[in-house]
Amino acid sequence: MPLVRETKDRLVAEHATHEGDTGSPEVQVALLTERIKDLTEHLKQFPRDNHSRRGLLKLVGQRRRLLAYLVRKDPARYRAVIARLGLRR
Repeated sequence: MPLVRETKDRLVAEHATHEGDTGSPEVQVALLTERIKDLTEHLKQFPRDNHSRRGLLKLVGQRRRLLAYLVRKDPARYRAVIARLGLRR
């Protein structure tokens, strides 16, 4: 299920680094994380939905690449993002 406009706006506002920021790695990772959570719940209900599973794996890979970019460019921002989103338990 695609993200609802209110949810997306809230995530962008929470993770934006400046006014009008929608493309920073922090915002992108937050949006991907929300979609990954939704798809994970969907797959718990429909375990044989392999098309959605492939989409989930693509999203996880994209988030992983963004986090790798962030840790290369600014490790402090990386640590802040994973702490705020509760990743890397």
